[in-house]
Order: sequence, then structure tokens, then C-alpha cells
Amino acid sequence: MKLNEYIDHTNLKNTSVSDDIKKLCQEATKYNFASVCVHPYYVKLAKELLSESNVKVCTVIGFPQGMNTVDTKVYETLDAIKNGADEIDMVINIAALKNKDYDYVKNELIAMRNATVDKILKVIVETCLLTPAEIKLMTSLCNETGVDYIKTSTGFSDYGARIEDVKIMAENRNDKLQIKASGGIRDLETMKKMIASGATRIGTSSGVKIMEESEE
Repeated sequence: MKLNEYIDHTNLKNTSVSDDIKKLCQEATKYNFASVCVHPYYVKLAKELLSESNVKVCTVIGFPQGMNTVDTKVYETLDAIKNGADEIDMVINIAALKNKDYDYVKNELIAMRNATVDKILKVIVETCLLTPAEIKLMTSLCNETGVDYIKTSTGFSDYGARIEDVKIMAENRNDKLQIKASGGIRDLETMKKMIASGATRIGTSSGVKIMEESEE
């Protein structure tokens, strides 16, 4: 896979205006990134701007803390798909995981899988808040529920993706489950390390910088 095909070109700032999203989509089209990742508010705009390209539209659900109810997340998801989202990045209910309410977490994943059907579903587990055992457990639950990706981070918590966390996911995933590393990936060297550790998708707001580095 080519370097550009790993990248979800991301702008999740709450101060972003329409011109920022237009720029994001122009850059994604130029480099033929895998997707742009935007807030649900901008899904329609991004879909329109990318209509002539192969770049997918990704959006976030239950973002960034994941504490919404399952029904709320499902509604958000269906609404985003109606507006043109191709890929869904959903934050798990971390409180439920910490409460050891594993049935709740599993049922949430099943409900989200049912809501997304043929769309790509990525499950954000916020690794900076989890123990290695919890990361392993979440990888197993993602295996069981047939989601497409397990994702390290929102980029809005204590820290983002770490090599050791990606490796835990890679060591415990099944053949179907893929890994998205995101949060703090701002240069080519870091991206390459994440890929070498098992990441198959990279979420970053530094996609252009990374591609420019790769061309030097």
C-alpha cells in the first residue's frame, strides 16, 4: 500500500470554518488520501467537495469522550450515513469498560456494527486511559463483534498513539481486524514506526507535511 493510502486527513478542531474543510478536501484530493475525517456537521460539505474523487468521508461519533448512550450513538451514526459518511469512528463508553460492564461495551459494538452495515466502522478505545490488559480486552471484543478497525485515540485526551499500544493490538487482533493509529502522528518517521508496529490506517492532521517529507 502506498503511503498516501494509509492517511485519514483530519480536521476535528471545533473552531474550523467551511474554508478549512474545503482546504482539507483539496489537499486530500491532491494526494489521494484514504479519507478526510471531519465532525458530523461537515459531512455533507465534505461529501459534496469530494464527489469527483476517490477520497472517502469519515466522521466521529460520541466524540470525544464516548459517554453518550448507545441509542444516541446509533442515531448519530444513521444521521451521518444519511448525510454521506462512508466511515464511522466511534468512541467507546470508557466508563462502562472501567466499570467492568463488558456486556454493555460488547452490546454497544454490536449495535454500532448493525447501524453501519456496509460502512467502515472504527472503534476508538482511547488507549491513554486504558491498561495493557484493557487494550487487549478491547481488541478481543472488536474481534468478536466484526468491526473493521480498532483505533488508538481521539487526539483530545492525555496523549495519542503509542508504539507499545499498537503492538498490543497487533498481537491480539484476528485476521479481519485492522488498526488505526491516531493522535500525535506529525511526521514521516513516526508514521513509519506506527505502520511497522501494525497500524494499517493513520489519522493525522499533518498529512500534507508527511507527504512532503516523503518526497524529499
